[in-house]
Amino acid sequence: MKNVIMTLVIGFIVFEFIEHVVFPLFWSIKNRKKRSICGVTGMLGKVGEVKQWQKTEGQVFVNGELWMAVSDVPLLMGDKAVIQNVEGLTLRVKGFEE
Repeated sequence: MKNVIMTLVIGFIVFEFIEHVVFPLFWSIKNRKKRSICGVTGMLGKVGEVKQWQKTEGQVFVNGELWMAVSDVPLLMGDKAVIQNVEGLTLRVKGFEE
């Protein structure tokens, strides 16, 4: 009986170690290089549509939302724009070339 209890206790400790140490470590190493899909880094490289533009600033529609945007070059309404950077709540974009 004593051996059975010791085996169950050791088995439980091994199981908990694997569940709380080995698996999280494995997943963090596996997902280390995965690109973020949220936050600022998730926006970089996305393509949006220019909805309004005057000179070097306007509004771009990305992921169902309208964002303020700036660019070094003028864009036209309906153009596609690639997000280069996010500065606060303003996107820095450049024209999209296919």
